[in-house]
Amino acid sequence: MMTQTYQFKAPSMIVNGPGAAKEVGSFAKGLGKKALIVTDTNLEKIGLLNEIKKSLEVAGVPLAIYDKVVTEPTMDYTEEGLKVFKEAQADFLIAVGGGSPIDAAKAISALATNPGKISDFMGANKIPKPGVPIIAIPTTAGTGSEVTQFTIITDTTKDVKMLIASPQVMPRVALVDPLMTLQMPPGITAATGLDALTHAIEAYVSVKAQPLTDILALQAIRIISANLRQAWSNGDNLEARTNMMIASLEAGLAFSNSSVALVHGMARPIGAYFHVAHGISNAALLPTVMEFSILGNPRRYADITEAMGEITAGLSVLGAAYLAAEAVKRLNGDLKIPTLRYLGVEEKKFNSVVEQMAKDALASGSPGNNPRKATKEEIVELYRKAF
Repeated sequence: MMTQTYQFKAPSMIVNGPGAAKEVGSFAKGLGKKALIVTDTNLEKIGLLNEIKKSLEVAGVPLAIYDKVVTEPTMDYTEEGLKVFKEAQADFLIAVGGGSPIDAAKAISALATNPGKISDFMGANKIPKPGVPIIAIPTTAGTGSEVTQFTIITDTTKDVKMLIASPQVMPRVALVDPLMTLQMPPGITAATGLDALTHAIEAYVSVKAQPLTDILALQAIRIISANLRQAWSNGDNLEARTNMMIASLEAGLAFSNSSVALVHGMARPIGAYFHVAHGISNAALLPTVMEFSILGNPRRYADITEAMGEITAGLSVLGAAYLAAEAVKRLNGDLKIPTLRYLGVEEKKFNSVVEQMAKDALASGSPGNNPRKATKEEIVELYRKAF
């Protein structure tokens, strides 16, 4: 029997449930003297920051706001945010938003205590000193960024999405509140929900999977399969929203500790070259990559089929495994997720960069965790198939 130890990293405090965001004041008091809220302009407009500001005011914690993170975070956002952080003389961060503001806050946190540029920290464990503390409040049920040690920052000069992994940027507190997601439009509900499903599936089949991540990943798959359609078709369904929030959190804890695999490796270059939202790139690739990967570990994919609520009685393990890809295809269809061709990925440009995209995917390291290893040629083939 193999003896092996596993590490499981998570924020020191996770609060979840309707109203969790309102507790921000009591946690902020213990973290520092002045907060910088990192968010996007739209959330400010629709009033999602009102309760948070009120809670900080009651707790007597002054704040400044940096609300420019409207798209996926770039190096420019992190540099601009860092400048605001220093000028405001803030000493900790509150990230409110989807993955983008939370990822930007992580990068600002690292730069606030470590000299250098964010590109110096690309890769795993390159950040020497702990960043300033972060309270993360997600407004989407999807990225799981509030509980992970990852941040993805786009280097716009090179069209590369840099993956930075370090416990030094793990949020200190995660306030996971489904009330923050009620105003998510259907398109974002679908994209972020399928992002969470991809996290859970990849965490479960990753070669770095471990006992704790297995439980969280399978439970997330169960909950998403039973609730995402409802949250998408009726955004006011608080039960479905609450369940999606829990599932996104579980999937985040799972993949933060067992890593993602080939789908994520291939999705990042699509985002970098064609500016397709991360969750949608994942969803568009997921069934194709699952079909390719099943032979590496059919048993695990058969478990996923069962977790998705499919009937597997009388099927072989392999037969059940292939049903998982079918079930994901059907979910994509129900949520109206188009193929890459209809996502604005222009064929001529696609053909000219597909080889480079495959190289970028392999360079990210994620494909190394896949149950079936893929060569550069196989990745090009998978891109074409998903297209």
